[in-house]
Amino acid sequence: MKAVVVHAADDLRIDELPDPEPAADEVVVAMEWGGLCGSDIAYWRNGMSGTAVLKWPLVLGHEVAGRVVRTGRDVSGIAIGQPVTVHPATPNGGYFGSAALDPHTDGGFSEFRAVRADQLRPLPDGVSTRDAALAEPLAVAMHAVNRAGDVAGRDVLVNGAGPIGSLVIAALRHAGAASVTAADVNTAALRIARELGAAETVDLSAGEELPTGFDLAFEASGATVAIGGLQHALARGATLVQVGNLPGAPAPFALGDLVTREITWIGSYRFDDEITDAVAALRDGLDVSPLITHTFDIDDAARAVATAADRTSGSGKVLIALSAGAPS
Repeated sequence: MKAVVVHAADDLRIDELPDPEPAADEVVVAMEWGGLCGSDIAYWRNGMSGTAVLKWPLVLGHEVAGRVVRTGRDVSGIAIGQPVTVHPATPNGGYFGSAALDPHTDGGFSEFRAVRADQLRPLPDGVSTRDAALAEPLAVAMHAVNRAGDVAGRDVLVNGAGPIGSLVIAALRHAGAASVTAADVNTAALRIARELGAAETVDLSAGEELPTGFDLAFEASGATVAIGGLQHALARGATLVQVGNLPGAPAPFALGDLVTREITWIGSYRFDDEITDAVAALRDGLDVSPLITHTFDIDDAARAVATAADRTSGSGKVLIALSAGAPS
């Protein structure tokens, strides 16, 4: 089978690997769609993502969906042909497409992948595998929203309108937020943010300033330079949810407003089981398809990664068709 494998920084290949055999508690999924994440880009660009460093070749990808084609002998209740997405966490602390452990945990950017049956999330009627490839990042966004508590009826600021920031906007509106204002330096990202539910946008590249007075904000850019100004823009006693990944190395920035303005700063990382909630939200009509801007065949995976990494490309979420018959 074909697989998208990163061997080192700037060394991405389409390798031929053996087709997987399911263990007793596993199924084999014929993967149809995979969404590129910042960690996939980081492994390709730097040979590492955060503190996880490549030691061996790694199959990328943790945002995936496809159909069950084989089941292990102890698996019941899963039909052949069932469309599914996958919860990418493993019991040993691994994560699909992650070099955090040794041996690494291969991801799902391959034509087939053996998956534990309890990691599957069956797709309801009306939810395509193309949209379901976004269930994992939507779960990240929903977890961040859950960290903030009840958002119903609230006006919220989201700084950073990349894929996660835009999905935070969608998750906020789905959870009943009254309005969302999105800020970014990228005009293409701000257009997508509007399509996913932002009532107002702030183009920081054009010199527009962050609005003030919000008692709830989400920082989704991961840019440390943004944090000080964002804290100062909030109302006293506000809550700031940090969902954008911050550098693993020391980074200087002012935190005085955290104290003097009594800001509550909350971290949010991945998710627990919000991927189940994400699938339910897609079933109930939450439309995340405006985020999908580019699709590439698996043989063009290197171009897909380069497009996702290029902030001038106008890309939102870039998808890879992992099989020739992946439905649009």
